[in-house]
Amino acid sequence: MFERLNEDVSVVRERDPAARSRLEVLLCYPGVHALGMHRMAHRLWKAGLTTPARFISHLGRMFTGIEIHPGATIGRRVFIDHGMGVVIGETAEVGDDCTIYQGVTLGGTSLTRGAKRHPTLEAGVVIGAGAKVLGGFTVGAGARVGSNSVVVKTVPPGATAVGIPARIIGDDLDQRREAQANKMGFSAYAVMQGADDPLSVALHQLIDHVAEQDRRIDRLVQALEQAGMCPQGCEPAPLDASRLSRMVD
Repeated sequence: MFERLNEDVSVVRERDPAARSRLEVLLCYPGVHALGMHRMAHRLWKAGLTTPARFISHLGRMFTGIEIHPGATIGRRVFIDHGMGVVIGETAEVGDDCTIYQGVTLGGTSLTRGAKRHPTLEAGVVIGAGAKVLGGFTVGAGARVGSNSVVVKTVPPGATAVGIPARIIGDDLDQRREAQANKMGFSAYAVMQGADDPLSVALHQLIDHVAEQDRRIDRLVQALEQAGMCPQGCEPAPLDASRLSRMVD
């Protein structure tokens, strides 16, 4: 018990720069409290004492804002950051070293009692704030789910799933688009490629155009440098994302 608690505290210190001391983590981090209460409830659930298990789970929900069904299986070194509004269903399985942010739901889509209704997260998965992972499928090891995404099918190991419904970012075009969007100070995760919204289509075209321009400029600068013709300050000025945001607002 104390070994697992020590792991819980250590992982918070490793992954959250706001954590200043072990005592602060023990006293002030609801994710640590919720996991500790879940372990007690899970033992009772496995022993067939389902009502006491549910009662401890209910107390954990009241005190932390995090609802973990006592039947769920939680691995080691799991970090629930902030945690308010997190819901983890009965047949969910969370692997070692996963990170779950506030507002995440690991939910079910079936009403069949005893069936595998909730998702399985393999080791090292990161689920962004507000994401919903719904169904009895697997999110592969090391995968990431973007904030506010809705995942309804299997995510391969190491992949990134974003959007509503979530799509897998895998090809070079998707990766360039996301990288360019991050440079501009926002994430394109919520912009769905194939959506009917003309604004969505226009944003995709603009991001692709800027990304292609950046690639061409980079090649030109490299060629000038190799020819010894690139003076000081040859690189393009950085994009002023805050100024653009104010213009859009």
